[in-house]
Amino acid sequence: MSVYVGIDVHRKRSQVAVVTEDGTVQLNKNVVNGSEPFLRLIGDLPSGTPVAFEAAFGWSWLAELLEDYGFEAHLVHPLRCKAIASARLKNDKVDAAILAQLLRADLLPEAWLAPPRVRQLRALLRHRASLVRLGTQLRNRIHAVAADHGYDRSASYWTGPGRGWLAELDLPAASREIVGDCLAVIDGLAPLTGRIDGELHARARADPRVKVLRTLPGAGEFTALVMLAEIGDITRFGSARKLASWAGLTPTVRGSDLKVRHGHISKQGSAWLRWVMNQAAQTAKRSPEFAATYSGIAKRRGKKIATIAVSRKLLTRAWHLLSEMQAAEAGTPPRRP
Repeated sequence: MSVYVGIDVHRKRSQVAVVTEDGTVQLNKNVVNGSEPFLRLIGDLPSGTPVAFEAAFGWSWLAELLEDYGFEAHLVHPLRCKAIASARLKNDKVDAAILAQLLRADLLPEAWLAPPRVRQLRALLRHRASLVRLGTQLRNRIHAVAADHGYDRSASYWTGPGRGWLAELDLPAASREIVGDCLAVIDGLAPLTGRIDGELHARARADPRVKVLRTLPGAGEFTALVMLAEIGDITRFGSARKLASWAGLTPTVRGSDLKVRHGHISKQGSAWLRWVMNQAAQTAKRSPEFAATYSGIAKRRGKKIATIAVSRKLLTRAWHLLSEMQAAEAGTPPRRP
């Protein structure tokens, strides 16, 4: 008899529910996170048993464990799992059982479970972005310390002359210590980002899709890799409109009777993809291909909305490029939006 497993994942412990084909809860137990405790609980289930779990904090280890031992892993979209969100009685036992019941009834709102290779690329790209952001925060801190004592210079602070200028500033002991510590961390970040950039460059050269995406205005190696890592399999999206909607670059719609109101973008989906598309749009909006579109929308709706519009156009063009490339490799006609 087939069984279905629902897991309510937490940081240290998780709730595991096993439901039979007729909907009977066979098991509902709390277990410490880890390979051995989980395998003692569900390791005897048949290979291919479907298991549902939410995309909560720290779920990757569970996905790898289930894949390694032959289970059919299903990643649940937490915001769309209305049965849990609207349940009158809510606790871990109820949540795990509902996940299993939704899986049994084929009503599970699933999110795409990226393969390990894509998850690792995402982790590396996000790590690099976090290091760069940390460096930016430290540079801003040094600027703030200098401004707090009435110092500034039009040229860069980080070149040889700029470092010399910083060293000669007449600062109190605590402020001098802050500047020195920030510079030390900035210098320590440089070899780390350099090593990661080398790894990413090697990956970019090995992936022909990167070369195709770099034809987009404002898209470099890093931008192309983030797009590929966040989008994953382009066949998941039947049209460019669906990709833009998934990325959260389409407006929200509120409609009742004959009244329809279009609001701001939904900001659902990958925040990393939206960020990198907006970064590319900052350059693309000045290119000949998008300059007229940007200026026209900016006059009517403002610069921010115009930049978002360019972001969506870039993503739409990326969908066409990737879809046509995949169709050419498969020898099939390209899909139309």
